[in-house]
Amino acid sequence: MKTTIKHSKLKFIFTLCMLLVATEFYAQFNRGMGGMGRQGMGRQRNAIPQAQQAPEPPKPKTAEQIVDEQMPSITEALVLNGFESAVVASILKKYVQERIEAQILKLPPEKMGEVFKNISERQDEELKMSLPPEKYDAFVNLQQEGLAKTIKKNKKEKRKKKNKN
Repeated sequence: MKTTIKHSKLKFIFTLCMLLVATEFYAQFNRGMGGMGRQGMGRQRNAIPQAQQAPEPPKPKTAEQIVDEQMPSITEALVLNGFESAVVASILKKYVQERIEAQILKLPPEKMGEVFKNISERQDEELKMSLPPEKYDAFVNLQQEGLAKTIKKNKKEKRKKKNKN
């Protein structure tokens, strides 16, 4: 009797293992409609070769896109109101566009330096006429120190003012 029980347990375990293996094979190789013999094993491939396309190089940004990206941080650094921000944005767009056009011309380095210097001087003059003196000085300081340093400095000054009050 004990051997019969052992054999029936072994048969049950053997049947269970076969069932698991069979479902694994079915899941792996049967792709429906005909199974292994009809479609073959493995992944189906397209008979038409795919052309390798190089990714398109990123398009250069326009002057408007460049200025629009930088304006929020410039406005924060210089503490500009809406009108002043609009004036600065329009001036910067105008002169960034001129710089882009100068780069497209691919002038010799010394000529390019002269052109950029001329553009910077005209931009500074226009900003000086359009902004109050303290904001213009802050803009010049921003150009010299960089945007991140100016924003940090402004935050420190705000903290000092809050601590004094």
